[in-house]
Amino acid sequence: MSEFLYLFRGGDRLSSPAEMQQHMQRWVVWIKELSEKGHVKQPGNPLEPTGKVVQGRQRTVVDGPFAEAKDLVGGYLLVHAKDLAHAVEISMGCPILETGGAVEVRPIMQK
Repeated sequence: MSEFLYLFRGGDRLSSPAEMQQHMQRWVVWIKELSEKGHVKQPGNPLEPTGKVVQGRQRTVVDGPFAEAKDLVGGYLLVHAKDLAHAVEISMGCPILETGGAVEVRPIMQK
């Protein structure tokens, strides 16, 4: 098994607390199913929408991240899968896709 990082990007804002709660429950169920199948290497967490960006040779620090909402990374998950195609297949059940978001699937480089 290889390791992959799922980066969760974007997604529409949900309009009501009840809708948000239902959506979060779908996340809980999806991650639990992945865990039971042995795919979750390390549980991830949602990320705060603010932070700092350190950039360039001068190590300039600025508020951020600044990107369009659809491009912001909102959370992550480390998973095990046979290969990249399998990792992509597993990601198809992610609840963020229901709200127009995206899952970026990245292989973890082996040392």
